[in-house]
Amino acid sequence: MIEIRNLTRLYDGKPAVDDVSLTVERGQIAALVGTSGSGKTTLLRMINRLVEPTSGQVLIDGQDTRGLAPHLLRRRIGYAIQGHGLFPHRSVAQNIATVPRLLGWSPDQIRDRVDELLSLFQMEPAAFRDRMPHDLSGGQQQRVGVARALAARPELLLMDEPFGALDPVIRAKAQADLRDIQRRLGTTLILVTHDMEEAVMLGDRIAVMDQGRLIQYAPPTEILTAPATPFVRDLIGLDQRPFHLLSLTPAFALATEGHATGPAIAREATLRDALAECLWSGRDALPVEGGGIITLEALRASAAPQARTAE
Repeated sequence: MIEIRNLTRLYDGKPAVDDVSLTVERGQIAALVGTSGSGKTTLLRMINRLVEPTSGQVLIDGQDTRGLAPHLLRRRIGYAIQGHGLFPHRSVAQNIATVPRLLGWSPDQIRDRVDELLSLFQMEPAAFRDRMPHDLSGGQQQRVGVARALAARPELLLMDEPFGALDPVIRAKAQADLRDIQRRLGTTLILVTHDMEEAVMLGDRIAVMDQGRLIQYAPPTEILTAPATPFVRDLIGLDQRPFHLLSLTPAFALATEGHATGPAIAREATLRDALAECLWSGRDALPVEGGGIITLEALRASAAPQARTAE
């Protein structure tokens, strides 16, 4: 569990982060959102003490991080940033092995962990471990960056706009991969993003920040249906709220008996994915993997009350 208590950071006497308190339970994803300059990145960097707090506390499983040397603390916390931050003159395997090597892991342990993570990210170890970063696509580089952050089995993974440099198609796949891997590993994750859609897709809870203060911290459904302030409401976007809500429900939840032609949609795909597929393909119904169909009429009916709520 990560507990942030009354965390503040002043620059020239002005707060970049102003008395923020929140808790992230073990195995959860917390997404920090807000406009540029809202303090979300400063808050993230205070957790691993890349920025030292002016006041307040960060506790990891009850232990105050001020009692640890900063460099030792950072070895316990994975950190992934926009643009991946790979060392350009080190191979994929050498990049992933950075922290385990600092921790004194044996060569056999390091090799096994590198291969395990490459396999987890669907990158064949024999084909990728000796490649250099410039030989990889943008999506592959980002996956290696996240694998490096996970290499030492950290208690906590911090991510600062990790997918911001990716094109929309690769970004959506990277988000889905991260969520799947986080669920399998049970890693606690705190993510900074400017993209509310990304926050809704990934976050178990969303923290909305404005001018250094925490405005609302709640599950995505509550953020979308009961925004605490006009700022939160505007950040969501009234016209996007029904689509954000559709993205919280899996397709199988709306499946009914029937027959439909064409490629099936995955059971775990969202209602938003299903709506997009119907509109893109011009179909009135989609088969759902595992049985049943989902109709365009049902999707529209599901979105309609959400749209009225947003008015």
